[in-house]
Amino acid sequence: MKKGLILLMLTIVFVGCKPKQDVTNTKLDKSSQVMSKGTWTISSVTYPGSDYIKVTSFDIADSKCFVGSTWKFISNNNKGEMALNNSSCTSFTSPITWFINDNGNFVMKIINETKAKKVAEGYILTVANQTETSFQLIDKANVGGKSIDVVYQFQRN
Repeated sequence: MKKGLILLMLTIVFVGCKPKQDVTNTKLDKSSQVMSKGTWTISSVTYPGSDYIKVTSFDIADSKCFVGSTWKFISNNNKGEMALNNSSCTSFTSPITWFINDNGNFVMKIINETKAKKVAEGYILTVANQTETSFQLIDKANVGGKSIDVVYQFQRN
Protein backbone atom coordinates (compact mmCIF):
# COMPACT_ATOMS: atom_id res chain seq x y z
CA MET A 1 0.00 0.00 0.00
CA LYS A 2 2.80 2.43 0.87
CA LYS A 3 4.58 1.71 -2.43
CA GLY A 4 1.38 2.43 -4.35
CA LEU A 5 0.84 5.69 -2.49
CA ILE A 6 4.45 6.78 -3.11
CA LEU A 7 4.17 5.89 -6.80
CA LEU A 8 0.91 7.86 -7.07
CA MET A 9 2.48 10.90 -5.39
CA LEU A 10 5.53 10.78 -7.68
CA THR A 11 3.25 10.55 -10.72
CA ILE A 12 1.30 13.62 -9.56
CA VAL A 13 4.52 15.55 -8.99
CA PHE A 14 5.87 14.70 -12.46
CA VAL A 15 2.57 15.45 -14.19
CA GLY A 16 1.83 18.57 -12.13
CA CYS A 17 5.18 20.28 -12.63
CA LYS A 18 5.70 22.18 -15.83
CA PRO A 19 9.20 21.59 -17.17
CA LYS A 20 11.46 24.62 -17.14
CA GLN A 21 12.06 26.09 -20.55
CA ASP A 22 15.71 26.68 -21.38
CA VAL A 23 15.84 29.97 -23.27
CA THR A 24 19.30 29.20 -24.59
CA ASN A 25 18.06 26.13 -26.46
CA THR A 26 15.39 27.94 -28.47
CA LYS A 27 15.90 29.22 -31.99
CA LEU A 28 17.13 32.76 -32.53
CA ASP A 29 14.87 35.42 -34.00
CA LYS A 30 17.33 36.65 -36.62
CA SER A 31 15.07 39.40 -37.99
CA SER A 32 14.58 40.93 -34.51
CA GLN A 33 18.31 40.68 -33.86
CA VAL A 34 19.22 42.40 -37.13
CA MET A 35 16.65 45.11 -36.42
CA SER A 36 18.31 45.67 -33.01
CA LYS A 37 21.77 46.10 -34.54
CA GLY A 38 23.36 49.48 -33.87
CA THR A 39 23.65 52.09 -31.14
CA TRP A 40 20.67 52.88 -28.94
CA THR A 41 19.84 55.14 -26.00
CA ILE A 42 17.34 54.44 -23.24
CA SER A 43 14.99 57.43 -23.35
CA SER A 44 12.82 56.40 -20.38
CA VAL A 45 12.34 53.77 -17.70
CA THR A 46 8.76 53.41 -16.46
CA TYR A 47 6.89 51.20 -14.01
CA PRO A 48 3.91 51.56 -11.68
CA GLY A 49 4.83 53.62 -8.63
CA SER A 50 8.11 54.86 -10.10
CA ASP A 51 7.70 58.20 -8.31
CA TYR A 52 7.76 56.44 -4.92
CA ILE A 53 9.58 53.14 -5.43
CA LYS A 54 13.20 52.53 -6.44
CA VAL A 55 14.04 49.50 -8.57
CA THR A 56 17.63 48.37 -9.02
CA SER A 57 18.20 47.34 -12.64
CA PHE A 58 20.52 44.49 -13.57
CA ASP A 59 22.03 44.53 -10.06
CA ILE A 60 23.92 47.67 -11.09
CA ALA A 61 22.08 50.88 -10.23
CA ASP A 62 18.72 52.53 -9.70
CA SER A 63 16.57 52.10 -12.82
CA LYS A 64 16.42 55.89 -13.34
CA CYS A 65 20.24 55.86 -13.79
CA PHE A 66 19.67 53.96 -17.04
CA VAL A 67 17.89 56.93 -18.66
CA GLY A 68 20.39 58.29 -21.18
CA SER A 69 22.53 55.14 -21.15
CA THR A 70 24.05 54.01 -24.44
CA TRP A 71 23.75 50.43 -25.71
CA LYS A 72 25.56 48.94 -28.70
CA PHE A 73 24.27 45.70 -30.20
CA ILE A 74 26.25 43.72 -32.78
CA SER A 75 23.89 41.14 -34.30
CA ASN A 76 26.35 38.91 -36.18
CA ASN A 77 28.29 37.88 -33.05
CA ASN A 78 25.78 38.70 -30.30
CA LYS A 79 28.16 41.03 -28.49
CA GLY A 80 27.77 44.60 -27.44
CA GLU A 81 28.30 47.17 -24.74
CA MET A 82 26.29 49.16 -22.26
CA ALA A 83 27.36 52.46 -20.71
CA LEU A 84 25.59 54.35 -17.95
CA ASN A 85 26.40 58.02 -18.29
CA ASN A 86 23.68 59.76 -16.27
CA SER A 87 25.40 62.71 -14.54
CA SER A 88 23.53 62.17 -11.27
CA CYS A 89 24.63 58.49 -11.01
CA THR A 90 27.85 56.52 -10.86
CA SER A 91 29.07 55.76 -14.37
CA PHE A 92 29.32 52.13 -15.45
CA THR A 93 30.50 50.49 -18.67
CA SER A 94 30.56 46.80 -19.51
CA PRO A 95 30.66 44.48 -22.49
CA ILE A 96 27.59 42.28 -22.90
CA THR A 97 26.49 39.24 -24.84
CA TRP A 98 22.90 39.07 -25.99
CA PHE A 99 20.41 37.40 -28.30
CA ILE A 100 16.69 37.43 -29.04
CA ASN A 101 15.03 34.03 -29.19
CA ASP A 102 11.94 33.08 -31.16
CA ASN A 103 9.81 33.43 -28.00
CA GLY A 104 10.47 37.19 -27.96
CA ASN A 105 12.94 36.96 -25.07
CA PHE A 106 15.99 39.20 -24.96
CA VAL A 107 18.68 37.20 -23.16
CA MET A 108 21.67 39.16 -21.87
CA LYS A 109 24.83 38.56 -19.84
CA ILE A 110 26.91 41.39 -18.39
CA ILE A 111 30.49 40.31 -18.93
CA ASN A 112 32.63 42.73 -16.84
CA GLU A 113 36.13 41.26 -16.65
CA THR A 114 35.40 37.56 -17.23
CA LYS A 115 34.79 35.57 -20.39
CA ALA A 116 31.15 35.17 -21.45
CA LYS A 117 31.20 31.39 -21.11
CA LYS A 118 32.29 31.74 -17.47
CA VAL A 119 29.38 34.05 -16.60
CA ALA A 120 26.64 31.73 -15.35
CA GLU A 121 23.88 34.27 -14.69
CA GLY A 122 22.11 36.68 -16.95
CA TYR A 123 18.86 38.48 -17.55
CA ILE A 124 15.79 37.60 -19.57
CA LEU A 125 13.56 40.44 -20.72
CA THR A 126 10.69 40.62 -23.20
CA VAL A 127 11.07 42.53 -26.47
CA ALA A 128 8.04 44.69 -27.33
CA ASN A 129 6.95 47.30 -29.87
CA GLN A 130 10.04 46.87 -32.04
CA THR A 131 10.40 49.24 -35.02
CA GLU A 132 13.36 50.52 -37.04
CA THR A 133 13.82 53.45 -34.62
CA SER A 134 12.63 52.20 -31.23
CA PHE A 135 11.81 49.18 -29.10
CA GLN A 136 11.08 48.27 -25.51
CA LEU A 137 12.63 45.75 -23.16
CA ILE A 138 10.32 44.70 -20.35
CA ASP A 139 11.70 43.26 -17.14
CA LYS A 140 9.79 41.80 -14.20
CA ALA A 141 10.56 43.18 -10.74
CA ASN A 142 9.22 42.09 -7.37
CA VAL A 143 7.98 45.06 -5.36
CA GLY A 144 6.28 44.32 -2.07
CA GLY A 145 5.47 40.78 -3.16
CA LYS A 146 3.88 41.94 -6.43
CA SER A 147 5.37 41.49 -9.88
CA ILE A 148 5.57 44.72 -11.88
CA ASP A 149 6.75 45.44 -15.41
CA VAL A 150 9.78 47.73 -15.72
CA VAL A 151 9.78 49.13 -19.27
CA TYR A 152 13.02 50.35 -20.84
CA GLN A 153 12.29 52.50 -23.90
CA PHE A 154 15.11 52.41 -26.48
CA GLN A 155 15.60 54.98 -29.26
CA ARG A 156 18.04 54.52 -32.14
CA ASN A 157 20.93 57.01 -32.26
